[in-house]
Amino acid sequence: QVQLQEWGGGSVQAGGSLRLSCTASARTSFQNYGMGWFRQAPGKERQFVAAISRYGGSTTYEDSVQGRFTISRDNAKTTLYLEMNGLKPEDTAVYYCALTALNMATMRDQYNAWGQGTQVTVSA
Repeated sequence: QVQLQEWGGGSVQAGGSLRLSCTASARTSFQNYGMGWFRQAPGKERQFVAAISRYGGSTTYEDSVQGRFTISRDNAKTTLYLEMNGLKPEDTAVYYCALTALNMATMRDQYNAWGQGTQVTVSA
């Protein structure tokens, strides 16, 4: 069973930046999996944010974060990243990393394992 752990959340003012990290358990063949970030705001469904292919050659983003967020991965460190710049109050949510057996995926039910989430709060 793959275990994922996120960290790096926090509280920032609008326009600020945060970098989220997500590490997979040591025995994971990390490069065999596509990875993604999702977020869930209070009272809303969990939504796709960004995804990256197994070796990092392809990425895709939800429209509202395109140009502000960057997803990347370091397979040697079994770690996934999400660099978030130009943060807006509407980015406030719990952010989850997730792992898929597919090369890359954007749908929640295509992912097989999830972290516990890290809170990001952006104030106006």
